[in-house]
Amino acid sequence: MVPRRQEYGLKKTAGMRSGSVVNFRAAVNSGSVRRSSAVLPSVLTFLVIVASGGLLLMIEKGMLNSMETPSPRGSGRRLDVRGQAGKYGRDRLDVDVDSQILHEIRNRTIRTVCGQKNMPHSVWSLSPLQRKTLLQHILVNDQYRFLYCYIPKVACSNWKRVLKVLSGALESVDVSVKMNHHNDLLFLSSLKPEEIRYRLKHYFKFMFVREPAERLLSAYRNKFGEIQSYQKKYGVEIVKRYRKGLSKDASVAGDDVTFAEFVRYLLDEDAERMNEHWMPMYNLCQPCAVNYDFIGSHEHLENDAEFVLQRVGAPPHVHFPERQTWYKPVTTETLHYYLCSLPQKLLRELLPKYILDFSLFAYPLPNTTTEHCRH
Repeated sequence: MVPRRQEYGLKKTAGMRSGSVVNFRAAVNSGSVRRSSAVLPSVLTFLVIVASGGLLLMIEKGMLNSMETPSPRGSGRRLDVRGQAGKYGRDRLDVDVDSQILHEIRNRTIRTVCGQKNMPHSVWSLSPLQRKTLLQHILVNDQYRFLYCYIPKVACSNWKRVLKVLSGALESVDVSVKMNHHNDLLFLSSLKPEEIRYRLKHYFKFMFVREPAERLLSAYRNKFGEIQSYQKKYGVEIVKRYRKGLSKDASVAGDDVTFAEFVRYLLDEDAERMNEHWMPMYNLCQPCAVNYDFIGSHEHLENDAEFVLQRVGAPPHVHFPERQTWYKPVTTETLHYYLCSLPQKLLRELLPKYILDFSLFAYPLPNTTTEHCRH
């Protein structure tokens, strides 16, 4: 039997520019909404964040050459890019400056949202399920004293390669070997409470994020287009659940799940019990409960990874791996195609479920207006 859909509604707000983002309507009354354990920020707070982010971009674009951006809620140092145009070239310097702008917007957003009283402020204030998920996604390196919260579909396999090289379990990040995601890795969940507290307080903590819709599409294309185990475990269930007349069909292979069917499945799932590949990034790494010293992004992966390796004191020969030749990036055009192909109702219901990923990490909501999709 299909579980009842978890409905999230954001009221349509006056002042929001028409045509800029999808407008959300309250689809159900308060009595029929099942409260999510991951508390959503208020509509007003979210709009202030979005507006202030745009203002920061305009104001600070000319200021960042003369100021240093603090790292997220911590004391991590930023790479000094001022005056290095000759070393890196103009394009590289522009990328670094843009990255610093993004980090500053993200830092302020996190401080604003996580400062609310109803948000978790420590690992120990999380529910047992939330804490279990978080601790199972934080990797530990005691030699270089850092914690890395990994998020699937955000270059986590390559970061795990780096950790294995730093621990001596792997000779080089370039060694051609299938990645084992558990062997030779130390997870925070395997340590005692006092050991966890010490490392959370004293170690450098970082995570990497990605545009939420792009991450979902990457998971969909990879898991349902290439991985047979996911097709059998999830694909079969999705097809039988959402495709008429196939609920009892034993011949369903699960290898032809449509993106719309995948989205419908996400809407019916509890965010805290999702598979890690499409669980919201907020739920995986709990950035309000953990004071991350640095939050890098998939969009600035090379520079942000370089900063982290320098910051933790990794040996010069250890570098972040280049993307594999088989890697299929999600292009802007591809994302536009898939999102615009979705029924508007599904998208209006999907985005609020990942609203903390969009708002906390300073990603604009995708534009899927009729006029925009027409092009």
